[in-house]
Formats: sequence, structure tokens, C-alpha cells
Amino acid sequence: MANIYDDVVEVARRTMVLFFVVDTSGSMEGSKIGTLNQAIEDVIPEISEISQSNADAQIKIAVLAFSNSAKWITPKPVPAEDFSWDYLNASGLTAFGDACSCLNEKLSRNAFMSEITGSFAPAIFLLSDGEPTDEYIDCLDDLWKNNWFRKAIKVAVAIGEDANKEVLADFTGDPDAVLTAHNPEVLRKMIRFLSVTSSQIGSKSSSVGKANPDAAPSKQDDFIEQVQIASNSGDFAEDEVLW
Repeated sequence: MANIYDDVVEVARRTMVLFFVVDTSGSMEGSKIGTLNQAIEDVIPEISEISQSNADAQIKIAVLAFSNSAKWITPKPVPAEDFSWDYLNASGLTAFGDACSCLNEKLSRNAFMSEITGSFAPAIFLLSDGEPTDEYIDCLDDLWKNNWFRKAIKVAVAIGEDANKEVLADFTGDPDAVLTAHNPEVLRKMIRFLSVTSSQIGSKSSSVGKANPDAAPSKQDDFIEQVQIASNSGDFAEDEVLW
């Protein structure tokens, strides 16, 4: 007699891409880029664990670095369990507009969002310590016309006081989605918390546990709520050590 489970077929999971968009300009040289590299490398195993235990989606990682120009470190999104962080070096200017253009190009079903099984809206994590040195406004405006970007979870970390937080807020669409790290320890905490939390929220179906999905808060709203809870509880409390 055949086992009733013989014909059970595993349902293919959808994909959620976590984008790291990293400022590698000269002002990031030293402890800033060093801390960033180590913190992201350290959090990858947690993201991989979230992905492997998630029945809804596989998490993939894509990395875009920008200095004199923007460059994809990952030619295509890489499954978190197969991903290893390549340490980034810092030099040059801050071509933020070029980064927006490169991101816009890949947020397409013809590029990074082309999974046959379908893709959840991505999570996009921007880290920067300075001021754009190129003409970025039109590029950012075009990026905001991209449906994938509009639906994405978006968060930015200003590394030090010299970062232009207004530009970062224009990128995320919400000043509450911009945090400031004044020292290495806080940057490490923020990278871990924001990477893990955006992966957890972004890789779950937005209708899970919602009686009326259309009336439910967006994933961005859920994410901001978690960020505010962490901030209010002192998780990102500063000490006297500054950059």
C-alpha cells in the first residue's frame, strides 16, 4: 500500500533580498569601515539561520558599494547560507546618485527580482557618513518611482555627525528610519539589530496573522515600530567614545 505522503511536493519558497548599500568614500577609512565590515560579517550567520528556518521565503543578500562611482559587489543576490562578506576598503568621493541609479536598475523583474517563485519586497539598508558629491536628486526621484523600492523596508544609519541625515531621510521616506551611530559599539549594535529585524519582517508574508491584510500596517510600519521600541529601551545608548 502506498504511503499517503509519497506524492507530497515541497512548496517552493519565495525570495526576499536584503540589500546592503555601503558608503566606501575616503571619510569612511579607518575604524568606520573596519567596524562596518566586522559587524556585517558577524551578523550573516544569524540572517542565514532566519532564512533556513523560514517557511515563507529564502533570504538572499546583495551588496552595493559607492565611492567615486557605485559598484555591485555581488553580481546577483546570493543565498544567505552561501554568502560570505568581502571586506570593503574606503577611498574617494561619495557618488550617492550613482548608487541610486544602480539600485533602481536592479530592482526589476529583469534583474535582481526575477525569481520564478516570486519575490517579497526587499529590505534596503543604507550606511553612510557623509554628503553626496554628485548630482543625486534626479536619480533619487527616479528610484522613488520604482514600485519595488516604494514597497521595500528602508533604513539608513548615519555614521557620525557629518552624515547628511536629510538626504538619508529622503532615501528612506521617513526620518524615523534614520539612526545615528556616534561610535563603533553603537554601529555594531545597529547593524546587527537592523539587519536581523528587517530580515525577519521582510521575509514573512504580510498577511500572516492579519484578519484583514489590506488594513494591516505595512512591513515598513512594523519595522519602524520595532526600531522605536529598541531606541526607547536604550538598546542604542551612546557612551563617551566617539569617532
